[in-house]
Amino acid sequence: MMNQYLKNLNKIEFVVTYACTGRCKHCSEGDHMSCGERIDPGIAADAVRKIAAEYDIKTVMTFGGEPLLYTDAVYAIMTVAKELNIQKRQVITNGYFSKNADKIREVAERLAACGVNDLLLSVDAFHQETIPLDVVKQFAAEAKAFGIPIRLQPAWLVSATNDNPYNRKTREILNSFADMEISVNQGNVIFPEGNALRYLAEYFTNELPENPYVEDARDVRCVSFEPNGDVLGGNAYERDIMEIIKNYTP
Repeated sequence: MMNQYLKNLNKIEFVVTYACTGRCKHCSEGDHMSCGERIDPGIAADAVRKIAAEYDIKTVMTFGGEPLLYTDAVYAIMTVAKELNIQKRQVITNGYFSKNADKIREVAERLAACGVNDLLLSVDAFHQETIPLDVVKQFAAEAKAFGIPIRLQPAWLVSATNDNPYNRKTREILNSFADMEISVNQGNVIFPEGNALRYLAEYFTNELPENPYVEDARDVRCVSFEPNGDVLGGNAYERDIMEIIKNYTP
């Protein structure tokens, strides 16, 4: 019997790792202290297969940290999602996982082959403080050459229209992609937690925005896996995912 709290489940997401190539001021994760862990490719792929057999899954997403530090997990997850004809197969990346041109090309080619059809590239004033834009553009060009649809995904401070030094820099960076003809997604407004609260507190003087990452525990639409296997109050490395789903209560 389907769990009533997950009757509208339509998305599976994986935090592949908290390890990251960036050290961003706006990062909600803070200093990425638990960055040694990464999702197990086999268990993750198996979970997609099992959940999709019972639920109408529209989206499978991988992010981090920087998910492309552990491409084996991303390939495994996306290969299964493609086999199952899951509509949206999404990777969120800062585009910086290697400086080696051959490696960059190989990763782009393999992401295309395993069916990634929505590549969100995190570029903005915060990422580009520590991440070289030329390498990101190189990856974007390769991904585009292999036919992967790409969107730029900026992080905005206060709001997308607020005129502050970070947003001005972000607009400048986005404009530098104009000749590549990559569309710009609406992005997200930074939520004050982790590093954002530590380094950008002066910008959060008004009423706090609603946290976009908190789900209604009584109407779970997205199952989210942590790198250590934690999911829905259980652990996919210790118990079968369908058992965790069946026994989930808010």
